[in-house]
Amino acid sequence: MSFKEIIGQDIAKQILQNGLREHKISHAYLFSGPAGSGQMTMALTFAKAIFCTECVDDACGECLECRKVEHGNHPDIHIIAPDGASIKIEQIRDLQRIFSYRKESKHPKVYIIDQAEKMTVQAANSLLKFLEEPPSPAVAILITDNGQALLPTIQSRSQKVPFQAMNMKVMLQALSDEGYPEQLARCAVHLAAGLDECREILQQNWFAEIRNVMLQLGKESMGKGSASLITAQQKLFKGGLGDYLDRLFDLFHLWFKDMIYASYDQHESIVFIDQLEFISKVATARSTEEWVSCMALAAESKKKLRFHVNGQLCLEQFLIGIQGG
Repeated sequence: MSFKEIIGQDIAKQILQNGLREHKISHAYLFSGPAGSGQMTMALTFAKAIFCTECVDDACGECLECRKVEHGNHPDIHIIAPDGASIKIEQIRDLQRIFSYRKESKHPKVYIIDQAEKMTVQAANSLLKFLEEPPSPAVAILITDNGQALLPTIQSRSQKVPFQAMNMKVMLQALSDEGYPEQLARCAVHLAAGLDECREILQQNWFAEIRNVMLQLGKESMGKGSASLITAQQKLFKGGLGDYLDRLFDLFHLWFKDMIYASYDQHESIVFIDQLEFISKVATARSTEEWVSCMALAAESKKKLRFHVNGQLCLEQFLIGIQGG
C-alpha cells in the first residue's frame, strides 16, 4: 500500500507527505478520528515511506525496507495494542527497553500505539517521559477515536493528523470495483467509517446470514403473531448467530429508515434496494413517527446489550415492541 493507493483522507496524507518532502518529520503524531477510518493503514504506509529507499514522500512497495514492513517483520517498527481492556505500563516499559538498544541507521525507529486512549494513567505518564526523552531517534504514532481522552501534555507534544468517516458513495464504488456484492456493500458502508472496516465486515461469513435473518424478521414483524419470535429462536440462537445481535439492531435501524425514505419517494437513499418492492408496499402502513419510534427502539436495544442485558430477552422485547408500531 502507498499513499496514492489510499482512497480518501486527503488532509492526513497531505500533512504526512509534506513532512516527508521537507524532511521535517515530527517525533509524535496523533491520528484521531472514527474507529475504522483507516488510521492503521495510514500509519504503516507512513512508516514504510520513512524507511523507503526509493521514494521521498511515498512508499515504493518494492525495496527491501518496504517489503519488510509489508511482511510485518521490519525490526524498527513496533506496534502496541491493548492487553485485555487497557494498555499497561509494562507494555510501555518493554517498548522503552527495545528502544534503548542503539543501532546505526539514518532512519528513526517507529512505534504505533493502537487505541491509545486505553492507556492506563501510569502507562500514559510513562509514555510522556518517553516522548520527551527517547533514548534513540523515534517516531510515535498514536491512534485513537477519542484524542481528547489522552493526557493534555501528550496531545500538546503530538502533531495532530485528523481522520474523517469516508464518503459512503466513494466507499461503495471502491467496494463494487473490488467485486463485493452490492446488496451487502450498501449495508456495510453505513456501518463503517472507512474501507478497512467495510472489508472486515464483508469478509465475515455471518454478515450475509444476519442480513437475511433481519429481512425475514423485519417482514414477519409487519404482521401479528409469534412468527418472528420463532424465527429468532431457530435462526439466531440455535443457528449460532446470537453473538451478532448488535449488528442485527444496526441493520434494523437502516431498515426502518428505508421505510421513511420510501414514504417520501427518496428511493435513491434506500439501503436495502433489493427489497424495494416490499418496502414500497408497506412503508405507508405506518406513520413517519412510528418508524422513527422503531428506529429508537433498535438503538435502545443495542444500548441494552452494552449493559449486558440478556440478548434473547432483549431481542424478544424488541420484536414485540416493533409489532405494536
